[in-house]
Amino acid sequence: MIDLKSEEDYENEGRNLQAEIEAERIAEALVFASSQPVPESFLAERLPRDADVRAIMLRLKEQYAPRGVNLVQVESAWAFRTAADLSFIIRRDDNEVKKLSRAALEVLSIIAYHQPVTRAEIEDIRGVQTSRGTLDVLMEAGWVRFRGRRRTPGRPVTLGTTRDFLDHFGLEELRDLPGLEELKGAGLLSGRIPANFNIPSPLMKDELSEDEDPITQMDLEELGLLAPRSTSED
Repeated sequence: MIDLKSEEDYENEGRNLQAEIEAERIAEALVFASSQPVPESFLAERLPRDADVRAIMLRLKEQYAPRGVNLVQVESAWAFRTAADLSFIIRRDDNEVKKLSRAALEVLSIIAYHQPVTRAEIEDIRGVQTSRGTLDVLMEAGWVRFRGRRRTPGRPVTLGTTRDFLDHFGLEELRDLPGLEELKGAGLLSGRIPANFNIPSPLMKDELSEDEDPITQMDLEELGLLAPRSTSED
């Protein structure tokens, strides 16, 4: 076939290719410079207006797939992480999160699979009371957060996992959590599982559910997460 492209067409293709490469370089630099997963919305604000952020990140992900450092997706954010098969080489003694107790692991698992969930619901599933210290450990690790208030008597606070939880455990999203059979195979569930034990499909989004209201400043003050506002003028 005869190539009917004009010199101008080739010049335009060259400029478009150069623009794509430059956009990839900018996105790569932004993610590399951040210690936390970088949201696609943040990248979109800093890339050319017509740039397809998702397509750019997927191309970079493919390019880094065979390397010692991989570009990984955490929900709608991106981060560079050591390749899974090489992680044993990297010593993380100084940054290692405090080893969780069995109670903390149980609570974390219940929150991950049942979120949004209240403290009373956690205790009902476990069959024992949950100490405030256990929840404090999970929150200090950055893996659990307060989501909202349940629209039921008493307005109990609901709990959910964070993006840091997904990042630490190498999950792109909550649907990547292992299922019941996988947990049994890994020895994380004993053979004597309660008859009513089940693993529901967790929510895929951070949006509040229909029976939740957002956390207000007054709620944060009540929970001790925010100092009360002064009622007197300086």
